[in-house]
Amino acid sequence: MPFERVAEVDGFEKLPITFAHAAAVATLPEHHRDPFDRMLVAQARTEGLTLVTQDRAMEPYNIRILWT
Repeated sequence: MPFERVAEVDGFEKLPITFAHAAAVATLPEHHRDPFDRMLVAQARTEGLTLVTQDRAMEPYNIRILWT
């Protein structure tokens, strides 16, 4: 089964990148330098979501994290 279908069956939804997310990236401190990870942090902050990660560099961002 394709990944997109598996994610849909498991109840995941796509989260498009918005202008608000892009603007939020610019306000983040430089705890993490990876632009993709910084976007995930910005999206979690903007949308009030929990970030699922094992990357300890995300910890200083003061967002909800589910550690894997």
